[in-house]
Amino acid sequence: MSDLSLPAQLLALDSTALPPEVYDLAQTCLLDLIGVAAGATNTTLAGIGRHFVLDQYPGNQPLLFSEGSASSTGAALYGGWLIDALDAHDGHVLTKGHAGVAILPAMLSLPETQELSGRRFLGELAIGYEIAIRAGISLHNSACDYHTSGAWNCLGVTAVAARLMNLSAKQVAEALGIAEFYGPRSQMMRCIEHPTMLKDGSGWGAMTGIASALLGRAGFTGAPAVLMAQSDTWRDLGTHWYFLDTYFKRYPVCYWAQPAIEASLSLRPGIADADEIQEVRVTSFHQAVRLHTPHPRSTEEAQYSLPWAVACALYRGSVDQRSVTGDLENPKVTQLARKIRLLESPEFSRQFPARRYATVTIQLTNGQELVSSRFEALGTPGNPIGRTGLVSKFHELAQPVIGSRADILESIVDALPNRPVTDLLAQLSDPIQNIPPKEIISTHAAET
Repeated sequence: MSDLSLPAQLLALDSTALPPEVYDLAQTCLLDLIGVAAGATNTTLAGIGRHFVLDQYPGNQPLLFSEGSASSTGAALYGGWLIDALDAHDGHVLTKGHAGVAILPAMLSLPETQELSGRRFLGELAIGYEIAIRAGISLHNSACDYHTSGAWNCLGVTAVAARLMNLSAKQVAEALGIAEFYGPRSQMMRCIEHPTMLKDGSGWGAMTGIASALLGRAGFTGAPAVLMAQSDTWRDLGTHWYFLDTYFKRYPVCYWAQPAIEASLSLRPGIADADEIQEVRVTSFHQAVRLHTPHPRSTEEAQYSLPWAVACALYRGSVDQRSVTGDLENPKVTQLARKIRLLESPEFSRQFPARRYATVTIQLTNGQELVSSRFEALGTPGNPIGRTGLVSKFHELAQPVIGSRADILESIVDALPNRPVTDLLAQLSDPIQNIPPKEIISTHAAET
């Protein structure tokens, strides 16, 4: 480990001289996050969140793909909420959660970001991921409860914000202590059992991270960041990249449900019509079978429902944005979801979170039984989607919302190492016009 303190090590990382594969992955993460953000703009959560931050966090920073501006903390909060509204963004198995959902909108919320080259922007994005992922590993190693991603991705936000704002090592130490103390240590399984717009805490993580960096710069002091003191987690910072093990989701639902989607799709060619299905038995790990809502009533419930994901996969041959929005009242999917039983495999549970498996058995009305092999989700490092598949996913999510701008954004991201980041920022701050109007939430409503 370096003789430098960890805050000094964070500041010493050179975002313009990282391994080539780190920049390549950062570009892929960036494109994927942009697609998810665009696809999520017409969700109810996004509409409520936008009006909330416009009313409560006035400022000059543009909102991601949305009309209006807010303070840096407000813009970060909205961006985190927006990406989290559609559960299709990347993650990391050892954190059991997500980094980029908070890191990207937080970077976009800072005026200092406009001064970066495209290459440095990608490098800072990757460093933010790396710090967040290591903080997540530290939290899971030290806490008895399973916390949402906002509890640890806020530290990655603080670190990259501190770098962009040129904080001193002492200010960084204070800011990280503030972020760890104020970060949303919300219980993940509560939002699994009762899916709502709280989601994974990442909007609050993005906001907390930015606020902590600003407070650290102002001289506000924080308790020591315990998660940054675990030497085993941090000793190889800068030489080993956990970031390179980032996974990508193919479908906009909880990643725990996606092994079962793949297993179900493998059996679908043997089924002439969904009405032939008598029963579906899904065997997976403990956390996956907790996604047990049979008939979701909201987009949030649909994204955390294993029966619904499998029913959509068997009915349509895929799980897409329509599956968690327009299909909620589809009687065929609803009927199929009721036929799905969830079973826990002790073997699969022991291998979680490093490996996530599922098998599916389908009983047909004619007595035939179809049995899948063991599947992992598409998009893990061992079962990658591939660049072509991720670009297709990006266009599936973005093109219906932003049209030809999807092609422009793809070309900008592809060339970003050799372009100024302002080319990208101009596109991301240009509002999408089809966001549904929502009533403004105001503490002054009674006065008006």
